[in-house]
Amino acid sequence: MAETTKAPAADGTAWHTARTRRSGARAARTLRVWACAALAALIVLAVLLVPLLVPLDEQAVELSAKLRAPSWAHLFGTDEVGRDLLLRCVYGLRVSLLVGVVAAVAATVVGTAVGALAGALGDWTDRAVMRVVDLFSSVPHLLLGVFIVAMFRPGIWPVVVSVALTHWLSTARIVRAEVLSLRSRPYVDAALVGGASRARVAVRHLLPGVLPQAGLAAVLMIPHAIWHESALSFLGLGLPAHEASLGSMVDTARGSLLAGDWWPTLFPGLFIIVPTLAIAGLAGVWRERINPRRRSELML
Repeated sequence: MAETTKAPAADGTAWHTARTRRSGARAARTLRVWACAALAALIVLAVLLVPLLVPLDEQAVELSAKLRAPSWAHLFGTDEVGRDLLLRCVYGLRVSLLVGVVAAVAATVVGTAVGALAGALGDWTDRAVMRVVDLFSSVPHLLLGVFIVAMFRPGIWPVVVSVALTHWLSTARIVRAEVLSLRSRPYVDAALVGGASRARVAVRHLLPGVLPQAGLAAVLMIPHAIWHESALSFLGLGLPAHEASLGSMVDTARGSLLAGDWWPTLFPGLFIIVPTLAIAGLAGVWRERINPRRRSELML
């Protein structure tokens, strides 16, 4: 009798433990979502409002205030020529977000068009298009980006073009795989048998099915584009030297770091890392919504 009454108690304890664990994981995910959303909202407000409220003179120099440590007057301190680091970090983040969003949208449009074309037509077109994708993928992104930017004068739009032309490949593969999966669905066969043209099937049935994956790819591409722009600016191939850029700020602060002045390097670096983590966290939630069965694999 003792053994028969002991098993339900053990089962009840295990069930309660599993439920508590699931509740804790759900609460942690909710907290992560709210933290990422709050950071993203704060970043958007900063890059939109600060330039309107506090204009920045890109070429202003105040050598008497150079390399001042963080204080109430300058919360992030000043750089090697006396410019306020907080203000320059916000302006640099605005450039990085502009490059990231525009380049991600452009790369997603190109990748979606190429992937949909390859998946919808199939046969030799699919093979030819994917060989071109493999050819571009064999070249490192940063090396190809340096080659593209070097052909133009320093500026924001060459960087956008460089990032867009080097980041559409993954989107093309994702969209192609999704189109190939949708082509095997019964309703697509029914539409073709009913007399619908391939173009109509692609527009009415295939394209709406790949839009969630393409949108997710665009969001996930924004952090990559931000890092790519920062790397190009760090190498001196991004914006002109007098314009605020997070990558160029980290580059010019290396000498100050060796001298013991840590703030000109730390804060621009944080302005690169924190926004990318916030965007990646929100994109991870989107991935869980699209494919909840693989939630455990998609946790960031």
